[in-house]
Amino acid sequence: MSLDDKTFIQYSRQIMLPEVGELGQQRLMEVSVAIVGLGGLGQLCAQYLSAAGICRLILIDDDKVELSNLPRQLLFSHDDCGQYKAEVARDRLVEKGKTQNSQVSAFYQIAAKIVRLDGDNAESLLSGVDLVLDCSDNFATRQHINAACVALSTPTVVAAAAHFAGQLMAFDLSKSPDCGCYHCLFPAELKVSESCSTIGILGPMVGTMASMQALLAIKLLLGLPGLGWLHRFDGLTGEIQKFALRRDPKCAVCAEIKESNEKAYAARGETACSSALGENDE
Repeated sequence: MSLDDKTFIQYSRQIMLPEVGELGQQRLMEVSVAIVGLGGLGQLCAQYLSAAGICRLILIDDDKVELSNLPRQLLFSHDDCGQYKAEVARDRLVEKGKTQNSQVSAFYQIAAKIVRLDGDNAESLLSGVDLVLDCSDNFATRQHINAACVALSTPTVVAAAAHFAGQLMAFDLSKSPDCGCYHCLFPAELKVSESCSTIGILGPMVGTMASMQALLAIKLLLGLPGLGWLHRFDGLTGEIQKFALRRDPKCAVCAEIKESNEKAYAARGETACSSALGENDE
């Protein structure tokens, strides 16, 4: 697929980046991404990805818009209260896409899944996509997403925000097996009670983490570095800390998957990190 003149102009500011180029833009328009959770993080990520030309999105959330969402979930308005977030987000993104140009709108395939992701349906909901964005707001859902992505060998970008603290990380066992999975870092046995609904959050704090999550997602889709690190952002001081991720060899979720991947690569005379997609930063 080659870009017509109008599409080239529309995305010209990102196409001129040597890390993107016309081939990278074509790649973005062809991939599919699932976003779990259309709250503060998810609805902003959906807008950023769609605006960047990622038109094949699956939006998964069974929550409805509430009045308390509006200060930080900027895609929604008072008139949307009581409606399903995923459906409202889909309709807004599709409507905006149709006003752009015919080549871009032809690629718009945005689906809304009004369902709560759990251990029984996670794999079926997330199968067939190139990347998953975990924008969920509870620990149990994150564990289900992680288990499904490990089983499907699908890379995932995870972000969280509460109070003035934010976290960002990405996992892909096929490209960076030694970095493990979400369960390696946060085992399911942990008790996590803090969330924005219990300790509060400011809209710009969520927006900062959503921007970082969307940027990391685009980088991975383009084959740029981004795996292997936990980023912790302090919204009060503006400081960002960076920690190397390490696999737990006894992880109940990814230990066996990692071992089988290594055997498969060895049989082909390759290493698990031989691909350029999502190499470690350092």
